[in-house]
Amino acid sequence: MEIIQFFSENTDIFLFTIAAFSLLVGSFLNVVIYRLPQMLMNEWGQECREYLGLKPLSPEEKEKLNLYLPMSHCTHCKKRLKPWHNIPVLSYLVLKGKCAYCKARISLRYPLVEIICCIASVYVAWRFGFSAQTLAGLILTWTIICLTFIDLDHHLLPDHLTFFLLWMGLLFSILPVFATSRDAILGAVSGYIIFAIVQESFKLVTGKVGMGQGDFKFLAALGAYLGWQQLPIIILLASIIGLIFGVIQMTLKKQFKSVPIPFGPYLALAGWISMMWGNEILSIYLTKFM
Repeated sequence: MEIIQFFSENTDIFLFTIAAFSLLVGSFLNVVIYRLPQMLMNEWGQECREYLGLKPLSPEEKEKLNLYLPMSHCTHCKKRLKPWHNIPVLSYLVLKGKCAYCKARISLRYPLVEIICCIASVYVAWRFGFSAQTLAGLILTWTIICLTFIDLDHHLLPDHLTFFLLWMGLLFSILPVFATSRDAILGAVSGYIIFAIVQESFKLVTGKVGMGQGDFKFLAALGAYLGWQQLPIIILLASIIGLIFGVIQMTLKKQFKSVPIPFGPYLALAGWISMMWGNEILSIYLTKFM
């Protein structure tokens, strides 16, 4: 109780604590973004070998990979990094973006994810204060950062993350935080069904698959987290953001319309905006147009 009172009365210290902790979280998110797709591909590869009746890989052939092992190392020279090589953002600046051993370039992605995580987390904490909404908002923020970058890299929205969001949304609805249990359940069901209908309609008309089921599950998770009332806002914002970035991407990279563009990042940004300002947006819409 003393800690709650202390952080409630000292906003600056609370926000500084969130900033420092979220930088560490951002560093871990980099691990999830990089390793989780590889872990899934290894698992799917093993399942394919079993289905095809091929000889399983020996323990020596299997790559020992999870979110904890092997320890942090350079992806080029494979040397294990020291603890001071892993200080979020600062290590990248001190090492000038190069490996301490082989001097290979370190992707700018790593400090970028840490900075995004820090800024977004502090804003969530400032917006909701020391409350259950901040806790739920941080979990949503950190998870959608992972989903965004994984989808950009692999066109994949892992069930591990979308289902985690869905169950957390339903759990938080018991309090409730952002939505009541009734609204959360309706949001989860409606979110999945809406995209399923859109997909089947698109497939019926064009004969092509327009989006993956990962998008269905992601929208269902956002519906569970924020309630069914936020779904129209999320879909509209995601569509607008996707259209803008899609046109920019096709223009700059001269991509054809047939090149698939992941929709997950646009859903993620739209969901985060809806969490932060969804009620205000909905209120303005109902006031102006209803």
